[in-house]
Amino acid sequence: MEFRVWAPAARRVVLHSGTEAIPMTADGQWWTAEDPGAGHGTDYGFALDDDERVLPDPRSRRQPGGVHGRSQVYEHDRFAWGDAGWTGRQLAGSVLYELHVGTFTPSGTFDGAVERLPYLRELGVDLVELLPVNTFNGEYNWGYDGVGWHAVQESYGGPDGLKRFVDAAHREGLGVVIDAVYNHFGPSGAYAPQFGPYLSTGANTWGRSLNLDEADSGEVRRFIIDSALQWLRDYHADGLRLDAVHALVDRGATHLLEELAAEVDALSTTLGRPLSLIAESDLNDAKLITAREAGGYGLQAQWDDDVHHALHTMLTGERQGYYGDFGSPECFRKVWQEAFFHAGTWSSFRRRVHGRPIDRARIPGHRFVVCLQNHDQVGNRATGDRLTATLSPGLLRVGATLLLTSPFTPMLFMGEEFAARTPWQFFTSHPEPALAAAVGKGRREEFAAHGWPPGDVPDPQDPETFARSHLDWAAMDQDMLAFYRRLIALRKTVPGLSDPRLDRVHVDDDDGVLVIRRGERTVVANLAKEPRTVPLRAERVIFATDDAVLLQSGLVTLPAESAAIL
Repeated sequence: MEFRVWAPAARRVVLHSGTEAIPMTADGQWWTAEDPGAGHGTDYGFALDDDERVLPDPRSRRQPGGVHGRSQVYEHDRFAWGDAGWTGRQLAGSVLYELHVGTFTPSGTFDGAVERLPYLRELGVDLVELLPVNTFNGEYNWGYDGVGWHAVQESYGGPDGLKRFVDAAHREGLGVVIDAVYNHFGPSGAYAPQFGPYLSTGANTWGRSLNLDEADSGEVRRFIIDSALQWLRDYHADGLRLDAVHALVDRGATHLLEELAAEVDALSTTLGRPLSLIAESDLNDAKLITAREAGGYGLQAQWDDDVHHALHTMLTGERQGYYGDFGSPECFRKVWQEAFFHAGTWSSFRRRVHGRPIDRARIPGHRFVVCLQNHDQVGNRATGDRLTATLSPGLLRVGATLLLTSPFTPMLFMGEEFAARTPWQFFTSHPEPALAAAVGKGRREEFAAHGWPPGDVPDPQDPETFARSHLDWAAMDQDMLAFYRRLIALRKTVPGLSDPRLDRVHVDDDDGVLVIRRGERTVVANLAKEPRTVPLRAERVIFATDDAVLLQSGLVTLPAESAAIL
């Protein structure tokens, strides 16, 4: 077996394979060595120069002893896949379901999540989006402190566990999207920068940025692209959600995202199934999802927080922080018809002009992934409270109706569909006391600035914070679950409800009632606490959140906090 590692500045590299210490040979910026006795399951690592420490491989496929331990040889072709007939799931027309493996089921493992796949199929979703599953330090974490970008977290079930999950999902007709973080390394166990210039001289929210355009950046870019291709090729994933791509600083002629999109398109052609790249971006710039032939990066979709903010503020009345510019019917109208609210307009939160308009006649709505709730919008609240802690059952149903009849690609956050009341809080399990204390202190200070008493903000390191964040399957609201199932089924069977053409969406506000025309279908929503009657010509009520919705003589009467599809 040949071992290779990129260490451009090293003077000496020694491979420690099993019990052997084998000097490596320089091959340009790479170092190579052979060990005839190594194979699947062999533990190994590298020692650099005069440092006697044995470090894990930056490209390690498995870390059975955690991020600080030795790597282990893992051969992908040993797994017996059963999804040979799987032809994939395209993003257009799909409904996504975001889940965190560690809190989705009591076991917090891939195998535990497999048991819930029939439930997700019956719900009607198409793609299951996993929060990051690559290795991080500790036993549980949101996943955004990952350091091993080619390995799978052992506490979830390791590489075979992920493969069993994807294989089972495909047998249920469900695609799998993996959340991948390439904008920073986590704070503990990131050994890659000791091997080479993986980090740039610049910084972002989490510390130093990745080196995408400075000296020796070519191998760093390859490191990221190879990680992405591995999830799609070797783990049979159907797409990637790329975390915070606005933090990927690349001044090269071809942006990393464009290069990645081209390689993923080539892999999709080879595999014969659609592969989707979904960007989380704060830029409000459709260049990300514009075809490469038209000068864009060629990604399939991006998260659209403006749609979330418009929905959230209309339903809750909250206006703090970045919600300040949202909440009006005019705002709702703009995002429903044009995807972005801030589109070359003033953002009071940023105190500058932000975003740019899209061409609504050319860019389809399915390229924007939207939600009522997600891990960020719930977990980054001080107490991790869901909408069930704030909204009435009527408004929860109105919100779901608006989301699932939108021209965008809707995404649910685990438990939303059965009105889960368990919070989803910010939790960590850093073994290092100093790091653990710093994370807790930072969290308390962040919310103290907004008036929260320190004692009201859960300690991320407290095991109870993690325990509280698990879904309570025994407390399922069966009526809400049936409601979501019916609504998802309607989206897929009623012509017009999933139509992504934004230039065919027309929104009006009539005496506090939102009137959304979608071809021959009309969605009406009354968010007020009083009934509303508005003139509206329609033949029949297809769906209603309240049985008292009345359509008669060119008038529609909506009870308080209700919605209907006409």
